[in-house]
Amino acid sequence: MSAFIELLRANQDALRQQYNLNNDMRRAIHALLRCQTEQQGSSKWQCRHCPHQEVTPLSCGHRFCPQCQQRTASQWLWRQQSKLLPTTYFMVTFTLPYELRPLAASHPRHLYPLMFKVSAQILKDFAAKQNQGELGFTSVLHTHSRQRNLHPHLHILVAGGRYDASKKHWYKGKKDYLFNAFALANVWRARMLDAINQHPSLSLTNHIPAKWIVDCRAVGEGLPTLKYLSRYLYRGVLPDKDIINITKDNVTFRYRDGQTNHWKQRTLPTLKFLMLMLQHVLPKGLQRARDYGFLRGNAKGLLHQIQCLLLPLLQLLLGVEPPSQPTRTCPCCQHSMQCIGISRPR
Repeated sequence: MSAFIELLRANQDALRQQYNLNNDMRRAIHALLRCQTEQQGSSKWQCRHCPHQEVTPLSCGHRFCPQCQQRTASQWLWRQQSKLLPTTYFMVTFTLPYELRPLAASHPRHLYPLMFKVSAQILKDFAAKQNQGELGFTSVLHTHSRQRNLHPHLHILVAGGRYDASKKHWYKGKKDYLFNAFALANVWRARMLDAINQHPSLSLTNHIPAKWIVDCRAVGEGLPTLKYLSRYLYRGVLPDKDIINITKDNVTFRYRDGQTNHWKQRTLPTLKFLMLMLQHVLPKGLQRARDYGFLRGNAKGLLHQIQCLLLPLLQLLLGVEPPSQPTRTCPCCQHSMQCIGISRPR
């Protein structure tokens, strides 16, 4: 059982009394406490070769759960890997400034979709100025810093090239330059502030920084970056292996410092630690990873045309191996087992 879930189970009553939990946090707690227990239900497995049977508790499937969604992350990585092109990729990171983080904490359902919409339109507009076709990129929302504080930002993996569908031509682009980061930051600030002012449920504070941060850098092939993004996409904010000490009143976890690349430790009171994690529960229905341009879901034919232009025919036909189906081996005869039924409590 996950150490975080056990902490949550032991302190759930005190947590509800001390903090005002929103509905998304309550749903997440309800799912995590039922995960892999009799309350969630079970699956029954039968060996294909001998009479041996096994009963396994079901997982909750919540995307915040630290012990679920491994297969979902593998499937997302496989789908994105099948879209990779033999070109240089760029990582563009749009960061929300510190002064707007309270707004993200109180209105994530409204603010996070605005971040996706504004950042995507900025990249499309910058590409349109160069009149070289359409971009393809994938946006992934991260809400935490290395210390697990609230730090909303978008990682956007951009293929270094553009496709002109009218000419059926691929423009390769430069290997070390996509767009000017300072220009992106200025437009990011102006458009986000305008979008927040026009939204009926959002309002700005009086102290807005004059400079916002956008990072734009080449990352080479796209696969290592996709693996990094998938690591936090469908699983909990903090792996159990990073929780290094639990006492009666405090929890200590480790994190890797971004400047020194060394491990550091942070100790918090138990309830404060739980709220530090729960503030990253996303609103129900919010899509955390989104594809745009020729990578979008309804542009498979367009992506296939680009792959035909860029990839060798044999590589295109072979494709990428999909993740294997979950299997279970019989402890008696070592043959494979099959699921013969799922039971859930009323």
